[in-house]
Amino acid sequence: MQPLSMFGPVDTYLAPIIEYVVLALVLANMGTRWWAYRDYRQQARDDDHEEALDRNWLHEISNVVLVLASFFLLTIHHHAGMVLSSLVIGLFLTDFFEFEAREVELRNEERLSSPKGAITASFVVVLYAGYLSLFFVIEPYWSAIV
Repeated sequence: MQPLSMFGPVDTYLAPIIEYVVLALVLANMGTRWWAYRDYRQQARDDDHEEALDRNWLHEISNVVLVLASFFLLTIHHHAGMVLSSLVIGLFLTDFFEFEAREVELRNEERLSSPKGAITASFVVVLYAGYLSLFFVIEPYWSAIV
């Protein structure tokens, strides 16, 4: 029986490496999160700052690409894609509310705290994406136990 191919030729080229692509995107997203937080601190330090921070466009793009990649994984590997998509949507929502929390801290003239919730959520996503893409490393030990 032929597997269903939703995106045709894209599935042919991207399906074998989608787990590695998602892992790379999660790591890139963590890097852009660090960059965005550094940018927010710089905006807060400026004397002529307004009462709102500017969103970091690179981090927002990496969030959207990560969500789309996890949805693409959902079309190829249903169970792993469902778990990863749930985690990535949680990360996306956490990022949204962390940004809003930074704006509240700025309006209250407090020191900006680090995005602990988003860092924790991204660490969970990295763990699962690493499990999906690097399972071949632990597969012999896993098979011996299970």
